[in-house]
Parts: sequence; structure tokens; C-alpha cells
Amino acid sequence: MKDWDKELAKIDKQLGSLPDEALLPAVKPAAAAPAAVPATRPAAGGMAGVVARLALVTALGVGMLFWPYSARCGTGLLAYLAAVGVLIAGGGWTAIWTWRQRAARAHLVSLLLMLWGGTLAAMEVLPRLGYAIPTETHPAIWMCQ
Repeated sequence: MKDWDKELAKIDKQLGSLPDEALLPAVKPAAAAPAAVPATRPAAGGMAGVVARLALVTALGVGMLFWPYSARCGTGLLAYLAAVGVLIAGGGWTAIWTWRQRAARAHLVSLLLMLWGGTLAAMEVLPRLGYAIPTETHPAIWMCQ
């Protein structure tokens, strides 16, 4: 077994014999470095992308209120839940884009769209899982007879 006190004393002795320049290399001063780096702003063209993405996802979110097919069971339900999944993913995609573009209000709207998609999904999924009371429009079955 090693005696760590002796080992550490050897290391201290070796470090004590080295000059300070060997322990801390000299730092070269930067040539004409600015005192402070200015904060970067997102590109002006990025706001057009934010508006386009937000408009697409908002149109999908509003369109979900007017879903034209039966979403009670079977493929209609699966199609509806797939569209809700696209709404949630689109809200996340827009949230990331708005965060990068420093668009606070658009970021809030994209988060609200994600919440809206989660609410729509919960209205269909929770009665089928037994966590909510089934109704005529939201029965407790996945597939039709």
C-alpha cells in the first residue's frame, strides 16, 4: 500500500523546483481586441420564416376545430390523432424557430398551439384509457365494430 503523504510531498517538491513561467505560460495579448462583444441580433429575413411557420401551424390548429370526418373510432380516430400529432410537432418546430429568432410573442403563440394540440389529444385518448368519463362523442373504444 502506498503512503500518499510521501507521494504528495514528492509532487510538491517537484513543483517547487520549477520556475513560475513553466507552470503558467505567458498569455499573448490579442491584437486590437474589442473590449466587449456586441450582442448579435437575428437576421431580418428570419422573421418572414417565423411568420410563415406560425401561420401554417395556426391554420392547422384552427382547422382542427372543423375536422370534417368522424373521429369516434377506427381509421377516422387514427387520422385525427395523427393530425393532432402534426399540430403538436409543428408547434414544437415553430417554438424552436421563434426561440432562435428572439420572437417572444410568436414563441408564446407556438407554445399555446402545442398546448392546444395536447388538449385535443387528451380529449380523445383519456376516455379510451379509463382516465376520463366516456361520452357519446368520445367513447371508450379504439376500433369500430
